[in-house]
Amino acid sequence: MDQNEHLEALKDIRSMMQRSVRFLSLSGLSGVFAGIYALLTAWLAHERISDPTKVLDPGTPKYLMLLAAGCLVLAIGTAFLFTRNNARKKGLKMWDESAKLAMINLAIPLAAGGIFCFALLKANIYGFIAPASLIFYGLALVLSSRNTYPMIKQLGLLEIALGLVASFYLGHGILFWAIGFGLLHVIYGTYMYLKFDRA
Repeated sequence: MDQNEHLEALKDIRSMMQRSVRFLSLSGLSGVFAGIYALLTAWLAHERISDPTKVLDPGTPKYLMLLAAGCLVLAIGTAFLFTRNNARKKGLKMWDESAKLAMINLAIPLAAGGIFCFALLKANIYGFIAPASLIFYGLALVLSSRNTYPMIKQLGLLEIALGLVASFYLGHGILFWAIGFGLLHVIYGTYMYLKFDRA
């Protein structure tokens, strides 16, 4: 066996080890679409609170939470479809041990954050809902990044930082929400698509 064959064998072993611990079917396009949904959601929310007749409407907070929930459902559904197609294209199992670990690590902070945001809503503390959602989502990404692409951790840290900054500018929650869930997802999703999906 010559040196080139040894290198190829090492590359194959490294690839197998990576696949066993990392969820590599995640599609960059799902991030792009999640960002687009978030930007649309932020626009709809801004339209609602910009209307003086609706901003004081008791139903407005519920409307905003339903918008955010709808955005989440769309993002998760799209992520499932694109990730399933990506897994088929790469010949990977979509739901392996690394995927389960990534989902568990993602779900725990997201569930805690969702409950906390609901508590803020019930207490009429609306200003901290957007910062809290960014912070908890960032924590979820950092935690789940151990089982997927390393850049997910960078995205998570940016989300946390953005949420912390947003907590000092409470009147601008929708803007920070649009940047964190919208713009950053489009940027990172595009990068992941170009680097991994098309490879």
